[in-house]
Amino acid sequence: MSKTALITGASSGIGEELARLHAEKGGNLIIVARSEERLIALKAELEKAHDINVHVIVKDLTRPKAAKEIYEQVSKEGLSVDYLINNAGFGSLGKFFDGDLDNYLSMITLNISALTALTHYFVRDMIAAKSGEILNVSSTASLLPGPLQAVYFATKAYVTSFGNALAEELQGTGVSVTNLLPGATHTRFSEVSGMDGTDMFVNAASARKVAKDGYNAMLAHKLDVISGLSPWQLLQLKMAPIVPKRLKLQQIRKMQETKR
Repeated sequence: MSKTALITGASSGIGEELARLHAEKGGNLIIVARSEERLIALKAELEKAHDINVHVIVKDLTRPKAAKEIYEQVSKEGLSVDYLINNAGFGSLGKFFDGDLDNYLSMITLNISALTALTHYFVRDMIAAKSGEILNVSSTASLLPGPLQAVYFATKAYVTSFGNALAEELQGTGVSVTNLLPGATHTRFSEVSGMDGTDMFVNAASARKVAKDGYNAMLAHKLDVISGLSPWQLLQLKMAPIVPKRLKLQQIRKMQETKR
């Protein structure tokens, strides 16, 4: 029996690659994003290539009621969700006090509130079914403070902490929660946020590789998986807890200043 995956932010980047991976395994999809044109094109491509069913939901998850509307639409259509993949998110580069407050609040709504609401709606059905996997796309940013992306780093810290805590609460229910923590990854997100022009995105990983690491970790019921980091970057991440905080903040800021 085919598993159905609901993927937010499925119109590009990691979300699109996660949709492709699931389709390649014969799984049905519910793909969610704001871009109707991109979703419809992806639906046509995947249904033709893999003989699966793809349901499109066009929704802006920065709207407070969007998560509830998605759940209600899925329920109304009689669909069940086996894999919930909370991928949608965005960031912006610059000093907090120079940025637009409405943009920050939308970021918090999407990266935190929508993810929390969708998880709350669908996890109860998974518990009742005694089966289900949840994959939250967080970031290695969640492990560090992030000057020049203060709000984004903070939202991802929430995602990682929330996912780990929920995983423990779900022990014995048949439902698992996995956090995918990508490093720098080439996506439309990196272009929109302005991060493509920074030292942090030198030798950035492909969205396909990161998506594959996350998908496989979800199926293996891992708590966290870090993807897209070089051996040197992994070493730096492991050493971060022992580096004086002021020095660490300076290093992160320097990496995020536009240089290319």
